[in-house]
Amino acid sequence: MPMPWTYRHASKEFASFLATARDRMGLGSDNMTYTAVDGVFRTFRARLAPAQAIAFADCLPCVARAIFVFGWDVAAPPRPFARRAEMTREVQAWRPHHNLTPENAIEATAFALWRHANHRDLAAALTEIGPEAEDFWRPDISDPCEIEQRVI
Repeated sequence: MPMPWTYRHASKEFASFLATARDRMGLGSDNMTYTAVDGVFRTFRARLAPAQAIAFADCLPCVARAIFVFGWDVAAPPRPFARRAEMTREVQAWRPHHNLTPENAIEATAFALWRHANHRDLAAALTEIGPEAEDFWRPDISDPCEIEQRVI
C-alpha cells in the first residue's frame, strides 16, 4: 500500500489548512491562528466521549489530527454543548496571555476544516456524534462551492 497522501504532504497540507483559517479569521500570523485552532479543537473535544473523538479525528488531516488529540485527558467526562458564544469564550480563554482569537474562530476553523477534509467522512462522523456537533462545525457560507475540498 502506498503511503497516504496526508502523511507524505503533511506540512504542505497543514500550512494550507492554517492559511485558510488565518485568512477567514483575519489574523496576522500562523502562531495566532494555531492558538485559535487549538482552542477550537480542545473546546469541541471536551464535549465528546473518547470513541466519538477518535472517529472525528480520523477525518482530520494528519497534523490537525495530532493537534486534536495532543494533551487530551481521556478520563475527563464530556461537557455539554453550549451556545456558540459561550464556546467561543472558552476558545478565547485557552492560553489567555497569548490569545488574540476572534469571535469567528469556531466558524473559521469549520470553514478551513471542510476545505481540507473528506466531506463524506466528516459528515458521517458528525452525524454519528449528533446535531450539536453538526452545528459546531457548520461554516457560514452561502454557496457550498466555498468549502469544496481543495487539492493543494
